[in-house]
Amino acid sequence: MKANPIDNAVSSVPTVSYVHEDGTLVETLYIPETAETRFAIRSTDGSVSFAAQYETPGGDQLVPYSGDNNLLATGCVLLSSAVEPFRTKAELVADIRAFIRRYVVISEAFETIAAHYVLLSWVHDAFQELGYLRFRGDYGTGKTRALLVVGSICYKPFFASGASTVSPLFHVLEAFSPTLILDEADFRFSDATADLAKILNNGTVAGLPVLRTMTNRHRELNPQAFRVFGPKIIGMRGSYQDAALESRFLTEETGPRPLPPDIPIHLPPEMRREATALRNRLLGWRFAARFEVRPDPSRLIEGVSPRSNQTALALLSIIDDEAVRDQVRAELVTGEARVLNERASNPGTVMLGAVLEAFAETVATYVTLDDLAERYFRKNSGKLYQRPTSKWVGWVLRDQLGLTTAKSRGVYVVPQGERPKIEALAKRTGLMQQDAVA
Repeated sequence: MKANPIDNAVSSVPTVSYVHEDGTLVETLYIPETAETRFAIRSTDGSVSFAAQYETPGGDQLVPYSGDNNLLATGCVLLSSAVEPFRTKAELVADIRAFIRRYVVISEAFETIAAHYVLLSWVHDAFQELGYLRFRGDYGTGKTRALLVVGSICYKPFFASGASTVSPLFHVLEAFSPTLILDEADFRFSDATADLAKILNNGTVAGLPVLRTMTNRHRELNPQAFRVFGPKIIGMRGSYQDAALESRFLTEETGPRPLPPDIPIHLPPEMRREATALRNRLLGWRFAARFEVRPDPSRLIEGVSPRSNQTALALLSIIDDEAVRDQVRAELVTGEARVLNERASNPGTVMLGAVLEAFAETVATYVTLDDLAERYFRKNSGKLYQRPTSKWVGWVLRDQLGLTTAKSRGVYVVPQGERPKIEALAKRTGLMQQDAVA
């Protein structure tokens, strides 16, 4: 029987990046002047070549995304246009800092963190766990500009908004494995809140995809796992109520510093050209460093939580200068202290302390919301003009702490059955440890 040539044909797989354990790297280049794409290929011997396609050891025929792809043509995703040499890693970091300083006003400590986070984004796939950067402030404080400037020199930056439709976010993250630059990430749109939270919660650890319900062309249920791991920089006005999610961020508060006269009000066209030139050199650094970097457990920080070390280790692992590492460590310790302080003053945390106290002092099988209102008022002595209502206490318990209330003898109470949940929450927020020390 004669073979059908169509059956033997190798289908082309549109690809942005490819990594092989033998040391081969493939990256798509996009030339905006001609709207063309091609592959830059780093071979096992370190040499760099260019091609319109690449065949993997497994026989897959990879081709770059088309140059007229809307994500590339509109600048929604930015790629390098060439592979340029760099002198030293230290000089590259200095140039990144200088680029940021030309267009953004942030603290010197966070400028150091941001510059190294940019560098980390280009080799993030050498690590299993990552933290995120965050610019937090009200409108008009420069957080969006910071996202645009810092994001423009990250590895394959993908610019999106918290108001975006969620489905394209999942598909772009899966196909491009980009650095997600997410503005307006306060989750004000309730229909998208759960999915965006999953992207941020799962995206810090490699191998934790998000499952989404999909159907095939036969309308059969066919759930798909979307990879969401990768570096992320977000801008927002407030904080997340989820303490676990909050702990994933290295945060800069925007706004308190005046704009110097040498920083332009509007980002000039040359900023994009400078960003492209930097991305080209950073791609050269990725080709040189991708198989050289790895997590260094000796750089863990003493005196901070395991989550903070999990967030920071990849960043600290790529910083060569011990003095710079000490500066970053100090900023991380300060940041964790700020988060703990914010958490301690949060109404939900204060209320949780009141619930723990009430159960410790009663022999009953419940505590009343009226009792909790009184305890909350005492804990906030001097901060509140009047005692909160039982209705408000019930809202905090249910919506912020996730506890269940019940009605007993005509009054609302927290039943004894909620004790395991209460103690688990107390351990997560540190209240149990604080009580034990006291």
